[in-house]
Amino acid sequence: MLVVGVPRLRTLLTVLAYGLSMLGSVHAADDLNAMSHDEKQWVMAPKDYANTRYSGLDHIKINNVGRLQLAWSFSTGADRGQEAAPLVVNNTMYVVGPYAGVYPNRVFALDATTGDLKWSYAPKPNFSAQGVACCDVVTRGLGYDNNKVFLATLDDFLVAIDANDGHELWHTMLGDINLGETVTMAPLVIKGKVLVGNSGGELGVRGWVTAVDEDSGKIAWRAYATGPDEDVRIGGDFKPFYKDQQGKDLGVTSWPPDKWRIGGGTMWGWIQYDPEANPITAPAIPHRGTRISVLATTCGRQPNSHAIRTTGWPGGPISTPRTMISITTRSTRAFC
Repeated sequence: MLVVGVPRLRTLLTVLAYGLSMLGSVHAADDLNAMSHDEKQWVMAPKDYANTRYSGLDHIKINNVGRLQLAWSFSTGADRGQEAAPLVVNNTMYVVGPYAGVYPNRVFALDATTGDLKWSYAPKPNFSAQGVACCDVVTRGLGYDNNKVFLATLDDFLVAIDANDGHELWHTMLGDINLGETVTMAPLVIKGKVLVGNSGGELGVRGWVTAVDEDSGKIAWRAYATGPDEDVRIGGDFKPFYKDQQGKDLGVTSWPPDKWRIGGGTMWGWIQYDPEANPITAPAIPHRGTRISVLATTCGRQPNSHAIRTTGWPGGPISTPRTMISITTRSTRAFC
């Protein structure tokens, strides 16, 4: 599991989750996984599913780095901070600009060799979202799969853009800025589903991670970090060993009354996925044992593991081997 240190965060919790059907068809993840190991490509914000953010290219060495020269430059036209890594797919570089100007988070497609602009896409977010963005109006990057570029906007929309010409394919609302929800993480595509989590734990937002079908834009499933077993996707096959972790809806009863509704656990960070964990063992169970981990934050002085443990299918409990997702959460401020 990848754990990234963040100031003010504490109390590590681990959650195992989700049915194998949640992540959809196998071809998308396999293709992206192969492309992520091609050193000439950078197809997801963290480089690969393991979040290595590391390139194996070795052309630049100690003895020649001093001879580097500028090949080309391109201005995004915005002067705020840039937190998003560009994607490079088949010699096209996809860049998302900072949140500034008339069209914040504008997406650009550039020829990676010449820097020539191929197209740009200008989202039109609700500027009111800036008022509930706790830690600056940032974006952590784009997602990509099957000739589609995915952008999560600060005002809680997920947008699919045609990678060839830049026209919008669909957009889907994921949250509500009136509840303090924003989205700042880079989308990640796994087996045809685009995974996105929300931000806003500092404002008492109830955390969730949502999977959107990459072709239709429809929400496939959503799992909350806190609340009843059904919302958190705890299935009947979850068999905790310790008695204090056994029982139904402990994610509600183990919190003070209704405090789970602002329990935090927002999924603003990074998702780590292991497509090689427990390889295919039977045609009927193609994704057994796949593991994902999500860096997130949760609100409360003593976050309760019952409140965010999850396991099961999106439609109900399961008893067959399942895809495993672990969500790493830590508490921030004591809003709860």
